Amino acid sequence: MSDELSPLNPSPDPNADSPASDPSEEGEPALAAPRGDAPLPSSLEDEPEGGLGRLKVGLVFALLAGGVLFLLFGSDAGEAFVYSKLVHEVMRAPEEFRGRELRVEGDLRQGSVLFRDEPCEWRFVLQKEGEEMLVRFPHCVVPDTFRDDYGISVTVQGQLGADGVFEASDLIPRCPSKYEEQLQSGAEMPVHGPGGGPIAPPAAPM
Repeated sequence: MSDELSPLNPSPDPNADSPASDPSEEGEPALAAPRGDAPLPSSLEDEPEGGLGRLKVGLVFALLAGGVLFLLFGSDAGEAFVYSKLVHEVMRAPEEFRGRELRVEGDLRQGSVLFRDEPCEWRFVLQKEGEEMLVRFPHCVVPDTFRDDYGISVTVQGQLGADGVFEASDLIPRCPSKYEEQLQSGAEMPVHGPGGGPIAPPAAPM
């Protein structure tokens, strides 16, 4: 038995390998390797947010298309689309224009203006290139320039009825240039018909 005593706390051997530290003992979480069946998205298009954005854009375009279709085929769309025609164009093919909102221009046939006050109604004939169109305007007041003996042209807006009579909701007379100059100068325009009588004689029952 040796008389030498070994120290209670021997000095560590500097050449000894130190044990590897355990990350779990130091409080650091271990990183898990990615699974082979769950790949990361390669681009933003693979993410759910991309599909949702495309869906919103599609809904916006669908709403816009629906608005356009409503304007084209809605019940009030007829007022937005008016066909501008001349008298002879309408009367040579009336079946193509019945029920459509039209704006028709023609020359007022002298002596054709009739008026009835109960109920208020004007009737006259527009002509162009050998064709004539009877117009009914169910209002009491007409523009001051609507005269029977001026040789004026008139534009009416409305619809052509099944009986061939044009039901006008608006009336726009166009005076010849010589009468426009008289109006600008303040001169009075004639107010009688070709025969010297009133411009709108009482009409026979219509």
